[in-house]
Amino acid sequence: MRERVKKPAPDVLSGSFGFDPADSASHFVIIIPSGTTQTIVISEHLSWDPGHIEDSVHYGEPLDGQVRSCLDRKKWNAIADTVRAEFNARLKKEGKPPGRWKPGANMLNRILGKELTLLAWAIEDADPALTPTAIANWQGLTPEERWWLYTMTAAATGSYITGRNLGWRKAVRYALTENPVAGHPSGEPIVPEFFRFVSEAMKDSETYSAQENKKDNGS
Repeated sequence: MRERVKKPAPDVLSGSFGFDPADSASHFVIIIPSGTTQTIVISEHLSWDPGHIEDSVHYGEPLDGQVRSCLDRKKWNAIADTVRAEFNARLKKEGKPPGRWKPGANMLNRILGKELTLLAWAIEDADPALTPTAIANWQGLTPEERWWLYTMTAAATGSYITGRNLGWRKAVRYALTENPVAGHPSGEPIVPEFFRFVSEAMKDSETYSAQENKKDNGS
């Protein structure tokens, strides 16, 4: 049975993107510092406590509140308006109020949070010059494709501390910053092509590990 969550004061959720704790406690939090140079932190949450929103964010292993990605201000500014516009267009179709980015904690429902995080993974360690390519390719994916890619990546390398630039996470960067998703034949699925990038990324990682093991063994 789903635990019923007490609805917080309206101002706590003001400007949130589709998140209603009465429907589901699962959500994402985007911490946007008031300073213009501080890092933006993206975390995933399985429970809702309006009195301890920012306190629940952590870099450890427990999944509830785990940081998924961090972006410097320049990269965040490059994607913020595009993401806001797309999410609000979809919320409007669902008859829900629009969201807005504001300093402090910004809540997104779990679906939109997954999609934003996927884009963040693509650019977090990439050359900033590739951000426009990542945005265009991200827009070329259907929501369902974004959800699938997020789920697979989060299961393998979702932690910001232990998963960065490895396996699926690395493949996400390759797929969205180098793979020309935009302009692919209409109706042709993107996700199968992603397997090739995963395979290549994993192969590169295994080759590197084997070389390092040889060095350690004095071979």
